[in-house]
Amino acid sequence: EFRRVLFRSDNCKVLKMKIEIEEFTRQLEEELEGMKPGTLQPETVYHELDSWNSMYALLVIAFVDSNFNVQLNAQDLKNTKTVRQLYDLVASRTN
Repeated sequence: EFRRVLFRSDNCKVLKMKIEIEEFTRQLEEELEGMKPGTLQPETVYHELDSWNSMYALLVIAFVDSNFNVQLNAQDLKNTKTVRQLYDLVASRTN
């Protein structure tokens, strides 16, 4: 099991995720049909991609639910801009 450490000032918080951000990004990219490999990076603002559409939003929600047992909604997607922010949100809900 992968443990990701986020440093905040002089303390730290451990978030349990079974995969690292790079693997999360790769799997998410595979889930989004028609997306070219290498399009997504942790800092990509995913919903500003030319290929982004409402179907991709549903695929992201389903991907997170089926792989991490975390339920997201449309507001969660609006509140996250980058793949990293999405990953951090999922990580925060797996504890």
